[in-house]
Amino acid sequence: MKVKDTRTNQLLEFEPINPPKVNMFVCGPTVYDHAHIGHARTFIAFDIIARYLRYKGYDLFYIMNITDIDDKIIKRAKEENSTWHEIARKYEKSFLEDMEALGNKEQINLFARATDYIPQIIDQISRLIERGYGYVTKSGVYYRVRKFEDYGRLSKINPDELLAGARIEVNEEKEDPRDFVLWKFRDPSNKFEPSWDSPWGPGRPGWHIEDTAITEAHFGPQYDVHGGAIELIFPHHEAEIAQMEGASGKKPLVKYWLHTGLLNISGQKMSKSLKNFITIKEALNRWGKNSFRMFIASAHYRNPIDYSEELILNAKQKVSRIERFYFRLKEFIEENHRDSISSKQEQELLSLIENSRQRFIDAMDNDFNTPEALSVIFEFIKEINKALDENIINHNIAEKALGFIEKEFFYIFGLEFNNVLSTNDDLVKQLIELLIEIRHELRSKKDYKLSDKIRDRLKELGIILEDKADKTTWHADF
Repeated sequence: MKVKDTRTNQLLEFEPINPPKVNMFVCGPTVYDHAHIGHARTFIAFDIIARYLRYKGYDLFYIMNITDIDDKIIKRAKEENSTWHEIARKYEKSFLEDMEALGNKEQINLFARATDYIPQIIDQISRLIERGYGYVTKSGVYYRVRKFEDYGRLSKINPDELLAGARIEVNEEKEDPRDFVLWKFRDPSNKFEPSWDSPWGPGRPGWHIEDTAITEAHFGPQYDVHGGAIELIFPHHEAEIAQMEGASGKKPLVKYWLHTGLLNISGQKMSKSLKNFITIKEALNRWGKNSFRMFIASAHYRNPIDYSEELILNAKQKVSRIERFYFRLKEFIEENHRDSISSKQEQELLSLIENSRQRFIDAMDNDFNTPEALSVIFEFIKEINKALDENIINHNIAEKALGFIEKEFFYIFGLEFNNVLSTNDDLVKQLIELLIEIRHELRSKKDYKLSDKIRDRLKELGIILEDKADKTTWHADF
């Protein structure tokens, strides 16, 4: 298996530090508002990566931080006349609901709140000061960038070319405009701003220091995989490297850096001012989990992706095609069709399944290439559908094909299909069967207009009918 490492810009063989153990950290949200689909793009991509690492047999420990103290949280608390704690917990709850709805939550071993690691943050800052990387001013504690020779290596930015005010904090107390904050002293005039005691005075952590304090607490000074969105490379991830390598003296902090591409809305950057800001809740309410995950997986995680009506509809059509195939195959198995196909036909289909599985794995082994893996799946669906159409498939082949779809494809891509109603009410199911009988009578009388109306209305309610020559089957698409 090979992965594209951002730091070296090379496709590297994946060799964990202590196999089969893999430690992975992914930057999570700052919880001051509802999460948006840009967040979802990154978190779905790393959910698929986590699933694939586990499928490959790695013992993965996956941490995602939650920034629950930040300038934006304090500002929102002031706007809502609330407290930072109430704001942070409110939107943390919303975020975790989104992760559950997206199918991401179960793969993450630990959601780590920044404020739960204040002692570790203080300890790390103390070591940075002792080693000459940190210094104290009237407004806080800062990191001395010029002392860290490798600063800029991840982002390929020359620190000497950075200008004051260009993506860095302007502060006359800093020794160098490139220096970044480790600990902010409390502003006593702001009643909405919290603080914690420290050796240097009451205050709160800077944005960058929480991540290295969290990862050092659980992984030590070095670990395998750090993931996040491409826009975090500078200054956030650059600062993380400087902090941890400066505090520990060990290099590298991370063996493999993986970054997801930007998500745009119809070619434009997502922004509330442009009125194209879409929350995860809004997207899931309109499209559903499977279609949204398919939309994300249709692009390579490193490439930019454009959210548009056309592309999301295309993803929905792909999901519908997969769904029809899946239930057709399950129905074939349940009805236990004839097994009388030739040994040659059976061998050809067995080879198709194994070759498809290997090509699928090869695609995922190539830096988690989900678009290539999907092309293998759709080619496979086409061939198995052809075998079903020509009645040259048996029970054994159908079960093996279903196993590939469920155990590899559905698990790794996080897709779920259910032909059982969300309610256990048998009466509802009997009413659906009654409507199907009425449709058959209408069709026999050539009243296709009313028959189609029943089908379309049921579809709007999430009940999908599949008409075949001799019968109609249904499943729920919630």
